[in-house]
Amino acid sequence: MPHLTLEFTRNLSGFDAQKALLHMNKVIFDTGHFDEVDIKSRAIPIDCFVIGTSPENRCFVHAKLAVMNHRPPEVRQTLSTMLLQELSGLLPERPGLHVQICVEILEIERDTYSKAVLDAS
Repeated sequence: MPHLTLEFTRNLSGFDAQKALLHMNKVIFDTGHFDEVDIKSRAIPIDCFVIGTSPENRCFVHAKLAVMNHRPPEVRQTLSTMLLQELSGLLPERPGLHVQICVEILEIERDTYSKAVLDAS
């Protein structure tokens, strides 16, 4: 824990999802709330999407960070703000393109979350 899912529209040319994941993982780790090895992230490109009523010149990046429940609202808000700031700095400039960047913090029920670690060593 935590789990980061980064969804982005493919028409956002020049966006390096792998680089974004690495940078966002570092931001998450630097908060001091998570162990480095526990941060898991993935990127999902979106081919089929509509923003408003016109798909022309519009795109989005949406980050979802799932953390264990019972974290204080201030911690969740800080994570959201920091990730939004990091994502904003990683997007290429695209004149004439309407870009929306969103960050959502989700809570996972500790009582129903299961995890196993299989160490190769």
